[in-house]
Amino acid sequence: MSYGVFARYYDALTENVDYPSKARFLSDILKRHKPGCALVVDLACGTGSLSLELASLGYDMIAVDGSADMLSAAYMKENPGVMFLCQQMDELDLYGTVDGVVCTLDSVNHVTDEAVLQRAFDRVALFLEPDGVFVFDANTPYKHRHVLGDNVYVYDLDEVYCVWQNRLLEDDFTEISLDFFEPDEDGAYFRSSESFMERAYTRGQLADMLDRAGMMIVEEFDDYTEASPSEETQRVVYVCRKKGE
Repeated sequence: MSYGVFARYYDALTENVDYPSKARFLSDILKRHKPGCALVVDLACGTGSLSLELASLGYDMIAVDGSADMLSAAYMKENPGVMFLCQQMDELDLYGTVDGVVCTLDSVNHVTDEAVLQRAFDRVALFLEPDGVFVFDANTPYKHRHVLGDNVYVYDLDEVYCVWQNRLLEDDFTEISLDFFEPDEDGAYFRSSESFMERAYTRGQLADMLDRAGMMIVEEFDDYTEASPSEETQRVVYVCRKKGE
């Protein structure tokens, strides 16, 4: 999907995300596993907030997203040192290899077809330096079953009123429906809607796909903390390397 209306309000709806903190956490991982890490891909970058934070830390950034609307919002920001590419995750095509790839904010969960996610991991491995590092996060089955579930969230913002509805389906799929009510000059509201799916993968499923792509998990964290994942972890950060490196 294009995430058209969602792209306009994505930053407002995710204003609670601490991008500077996430960027510092990722930077520590990149430097620990790849000293001298310089060229990094932000895969499924959305509106580019994380890409810009990593660029401010000195990385040469390639920000990739399949939504032209998201990239348009990203490009409107000040973006020194960032190259933007409109590509789907499983069609990643770069000019050469990179030191690191990051993929955050549940982007992996938005790829609900396991074959498509496998191709995305294959492309990451193809363009990653032999000693490069791949870091991604993913919502867990626990979060889908016990947190997202069938819940409804309401965002009452100055520029938009948003109703966010989740519907838990079989096999840890969650259908997400967004209704946006945008005010006009006459005080009336224009309604628009978007919907998409998320899928929660188990650690075993992700490890198998990474293995087939020639990569392996070398570290994992409970969200963006130094803690190890537990049975009630909602988001896991996976750190991966190519096998044999």
